[in-house]
Amino acid sequence: MSDILILAFVISILSHGYYVGASVRSARDEVNFESVNLNVDLSRVLKRVNERFLSVAIDASLVAEEKFMYLLTSPKLRTLAKALSPAFLRFGGTRQDFMTFNPAFLHSNEYHKNYVFDADDLCERLELPPILEERLKQEWALQEVLLQKEDLQRKYRSVKFTEYAVDLLYSFTNCSGLDLIFGLNELLRTTGNSWDSSNARTLIQYCESKQYSMAWELGNEPNSYEKKAGIRVNGYQLGQDFIQLRRILRESKLYHDTGLYGPDISQPREHRRDLLEGFLESGAEAIDACTWHHYYVNGRHTSLNDFLDPEVLNTLALKTHEVMETVDLASPGKKVWLGETSSAYGGGAEGLSDTFVAGFMWLDKLGLGAKLGLDVVIRQVLIGSGTYHLVDDNLNPLPDYWLSVLYKRLVGPEVLSIEAFSILGKTKRVRVYLHCTNKKSTSYKSGAVTLFALNLSKSPVRIAVPAMVSNSTVEAFVLQSEQPGEEGLYSKSVKLNGEVLKMVDDRTLPSLQGTPLAAGEHLRLPGYSFAFYLLSEAQALACR
Repeated sequence: MSDILILAFVISILSHGYYVGASVRSARDEVNFESVNLNVDLSRVLKRVNERFLSVAIDASLVAEEKFMYLLTSPKLRTLAKALSPAFLRFGGTRQDFMTFNPAFLHSNEYHKNYVFDADDLCERLELPPILEERLKQEWALQEVLLQKEDLQRKYRSVKFTEYAVDLLYSFTNCSGLDLIFGLNELLRTTGNSWDSSNARTLIQYCESKQYSMAWELGNEPNSYEKKAGIRVNGYQLGQDFIQLRRILRESKLYHDTGLYGPDISQPREHRRDLLEGFLESGAEAIDACTWHHYYVNGRHTSLNDFLDPEVLNTLALKTHEVMETVDLASPGKKVWLGETSSAYGGGAEGLSDTFVAGFMWLDKLGLGAKLGLDVVIRQVLIGSGTYHLVDDNLNPLPDYWLSVLYKRLVGPEVLSIEAFSILGKTKRVRVYLHCTNKKSTSYKSGAVTLFALNLSKSPVRIAVPAMVSNSTVEAFVLQSEQPGEEGLYSKSVKLNGEVLKMVDDRTLPSLQGTPLAAGEHLRLPGYSFAFYLLSEAQALACR
């Protein structure tokens, strides 16, 4: 038998299947289904990604006023974050290059007075009182308006942060089971235009004194420094700056072998590849993974159609190949990460990036990114300014949050080969991905696989179950908007198998149960939906 098991099924238009959330359909309804067949290979692992592949960011704008860091002590937010572990939590973004650590800049206020930091009982004791949480959320809404104005004008305030901000951030990541990556300010420069590391040394020494286990980055999107701050740093000098930071970390007992990631460059365009090449030439040895940023579209000039356009989704592959080719030539074997990514740059697309339709870009990026060999994908943002967050300003989970939690629970790091075909050839509107099932968060048998699929069209789709797994029962997790049709794509609520997803209370998530399907059933994917299908008895050799 060949390694690639090509399965071609001729599906009867009138064959019966199970459609989650729907009653039995008439023969007339059945003809509206597009039939999709799969080519799969269950014998080998195509790629293997980091177990923290799906990771998240908190934008450094949260520390523009230090009091907002106390939102990280919200029990509700910690509950939501914990469900995404294991993951990295990146603290960075544009404003990290305007931040300086100033432990002498101490000031007393009602927030600071209430807490004395103690690592032994921090997770149990440090919780934001509800009345202060509500006030901070209201004030944060006003703060976001100021931050947006700064972004539009490209005029950024210098920000000083104290050890309180660091303590709050570390306690949040530690109590949530996340691994912190802290972004340092690269725009602190000497007269010779090399990096001035003195402030970073002070911060690193403080974190070491507290025994905070964390990794580091230096700078954010160095290709835009000239526009943001009137400073130009070429690739070679950028690499030298990272070499300097690596030396500082090696002097530390705690951070001697800690992770260092960079250069967090924007996706290749114009001179940006030259900057990356120069950086890798001089600084590749300093980093554990090469990071770059990707967004599909401009948030101010995009549309609903862009979020559903397979050609737009395919641009990720073009940019990823370009970056990987550059990295492989300069530093073969170096891991490549999407160090910051979401749907639309410029803070997201209002009315789109925080709605149900954003899930198509997000789930496809997870599937395609893993298939292309990206090791980690860091979502911008868990909370913070912009409209591409997973959790809104009231700390309520948005559709992409629920999608992320299901991905974490069901999808393992082993990527398998799969392609979808219809009668007319390779289908564009149905996109499918296949992984081994996550062995750590599920109790399924060895050899289980998870198929996830996106239907970018309004018409329902029927997917044939491959012959080799036709005897396996299937658990279906179908995600649809709360409202039907195109209007539902703008919804900020999502249904799992017909039930709207909501937290049970501030400390409890819903059970997120799948719907069992009988062995051999065709998989029914409604229009404008995406789904995970867990085949527990697939007996995939690659997943044993």
